[in-house]
Amino acid sequence: MYHAGSTLKPFNLRRCAYMSLQTLPIKQPRSIIDGLRISVMSRHTLSDGKTLDPEITNNLFDIHLPELGPPPKLVGGYYRREVSWSEFVVKYLEYIRQEEVIIILWDLILLSQEINVTLLCIENSPQFCHRRLLAQECQRLSSQVDVNIL
Repeated sequence: MYHAGSTLKPFNLRRCAYMSLQTLPIKQPRSIIDGLRISVMSRHTLSDGKTLDPEITNNLFDIHLPELGPPPKLVGGYYRREVSWSEFVVKYLEYIRQEEVIIILWDLILLSQEINVTLLCIENSPQFCHRRLLAQECQRLSSQVDVNIL
């Protein structure tokens, strides 16, 4: 699960009776039920894609898996309004359905059956956010995944 380039820090693995995979905005304060907080952003920048977002600090997440973020050209095109949301969905799903990404998704699925896992990205609402698509893809792969999209 922990791939080269990923940032691993200590976190509180609190086992609960009911494990889940949930999604939240990365700037949402930590909660004891979050479990392992994983940033699934391709980069921690402002909307220009270059300037580091000063509000996204290392204490907001436990692991950064940029491999699960949209490819930079895709997210950049979406923010520049060159790619519609429906085009974004199609292209992002194509991306995460590649074999090397599916392997990471299965790691998330298995982990979410042991501990709570929270997928994080910058969008406040899950409606137009890749973290929702990512969680739903995990649920599509395994009906045993309890997904909570916030």
